[in-house]
Amino acid sequence: QVQLVESGGGLVQPGGSLRLSCAASGSIASINAMGWYRQAPGKQRGLVATITSGGSTNYADSVKGRFTISRDNAKNTVYLQMNILKPEDTAVYYCNVEGTYYSNDYYRNFDSWGQGTQVTVSS
Repeated sequence: QVQLVESGGGLVQPGGSLRLSCAASGSIASINAMGWYRQAPGKQRGLVATITSGGSTNYADSVKGRFTISRDNAKNTVYLQMNILKPEDTAVYYCNVEGTYYSNDYYRNFDSWGQGTQVTVSS
């Protein structure tokens, strides 16, 4: 009932920047938390950053001061601005969105994941 489409990944040199986007669509009634997670080869998926409906943010220690999460509620979209990228930031980045959607006269909770976008930081 809710689909997420990510964009913005790619190859960048160390010290460079990228901006990821994740747009949610469907019969969305409300969106609560939105976030970004990443998974490097051979490692578990882990938190990068989250943002609540009120705009409160939380970041992994490894990205504090370099990454910024933001959201556009009118567009049901979450962004991740990544600056001063390092080779250790190389991973598949996934967005996650939690909220409620409307279906068959009921409001139902959803917790959806994007398809993932590859970010590679290399010279």
